[in-house]
Amino acid sequence: MPVRQMIRSSHPSALVAGVDSSTQSTKVVVVDVASGVVVSRGDARHLVTGSDGARETDPALWWQAFATAVGRTGRGSSIAAISIAGQQHGLVVQDAGGAPLRPAILWNDTRAAPDALALREAFGVDWWADAVGVVPVASFTAAKLAWLRRCEPRVAAAIAGVRLPHDHLTERLCGEAVTDRSDASGTAWWSAVTGRYVDQVLGHPLVELDRSALPRVLSEREQAGVVGVVAAGATGLRSGIPVGVGAGDNAAAALGLGIAPGAPVISLGTSGTVFARSTSPTADPSGVVAGFADASGGYLPLACTLNATLAIDRLASLLGIGIEVVEPSEGVVVLPYLDGERTPDHPLAAGLITGLRHSTTPGAILMAAYEGAVASLVTALDEIGRRASPLDDDAPVVLVGGGARGAAWRAVVARLTGRAVVLAAEQELVAYGAAAQAAALLTGEDPVAIARRWSGERELVLPAGQRDDRVLARIADVHEHARLLLDPT
Repeated sequence: MPVRQMIRSSHPSALVAGVDSSTQSTKVVVVDVASGVVVSRGDARHLVTGSDGARETDPALWWQAFATAVGRTGRGSSIAAISIAGQQHGLVVQDAGGAPLRPAILWNDTRAAPDALALREAFGVDWWADAVGVVPVASFTAAKLAWLRRCEPRVAAAIAGVRLPHDHLTERLCGEAVTDRSDASGTAWWSAVTGRYVDQVLGHPLVELDRSALPRVLSEREQAGVVGVVAAGATGLRSGIPVGVGAGDNAAAALGLGIAPGAPVISLGTSGTVFARSTSPTADPSGVVAGFADASGGYLPLACTLNATLAIDRLASLLGIGIEVVEPSEGVVVLPYLDGERTPDHPLAAGLITGLRHSTTPGAILMAAYEGAVASLVTALDEIGRRASPLDDDAPVVLVGGGARGAAWRAVVARLTGRAVVLAAEQELVAYGAAAQAAALLTGEDPVAIARRWSGERELVLPAGQRDDRVLARIADVHEHARLLLDPT
């Protein structure tokens, strides 16, 4: 009997939910297990606060948004299994009762830049790359905890538990302190290379974290627990349904795509990310490529930029034009580092525009901003190809995230990569990947197999063309000459 028929006969009307708790909102998709069709959606926004590099959210807002989003699907009582994916790296510190001691420090908070530098110097970048798989930057959880110990020692002294954002929500849902390989690999204190917590990092005076404060790391196919009675009452879910272990957002998106190793993916949202699945761990002492684990038992070499769609939206607003009003950049270069930058690593940088002439139009400046944002991702993609398993030269780039809907984003990605651009049938891929993980709890299948069975045909939006190395070289040249401006002392 075909797999789909087996599922249909075993679970004739089973619905599962996947959750994406992202930086600014929570999204829930309810998916039919047999067909992979999204039958309902719900979303709710939550507040990010902070300025001058600070980015924080009260974890209670995540829980409220999660409950609201589940309610807005109208299917809460029909869901048979659920799994939560979420933004990586964020630091949630808890007291002995599991209550947060302070607002969560988010992935795009750059205040820990000096602490990341101190961690790099403590062990050396080669050790970090070989032993842990990542080289600390301000985004990573270990650097954030080091910042907390330095700047808020009383809070740090009261820590009884440390969680990542999706771990915190999973724990509130089912009462279990667990995490998964993909999200754990973004902390810088769990190694994708060895599959273990790294005692040298946990024991270092900058971090000083006891293992008892950390969640258990489960495999991608293990069950985290079941929905508790209190959580069911707060969310409208049924108590006792299984809860998946969850994943980091990029790993969940890769799972939702069902991509093969070596296929490049660019995600355009608040941040920009580029990744490809790999069958072996990655070591990059430059820190450009993070050697994360994925949500399928393998690896996910990845690079992330802080500035993508929000930076373009802001620049378009400053210029007084729409985000699609672009013209050839004609020698203008924009490094759109409005929130500092992670790749390349300039956490304290501001944006930079050069090459202006009397004839320069707002549309040319906006095009240069698109090019500057995408160039960082293309350079990182090239590094993934060198540092990880080789990329498929003939594979199109799969474009996902909110920016994938923009014609200007698509055109610039196609031009600077020289690859065809395709879109996935489902755009809420983080939640969709989490739903595949939830479905696996019911069917016993591999979540990747489920995602591949669910995924529809990808839409070709632009064919492959000649890569615009001239623009890439111009941006790289400006970046090299602007280092003193980008790294103020």
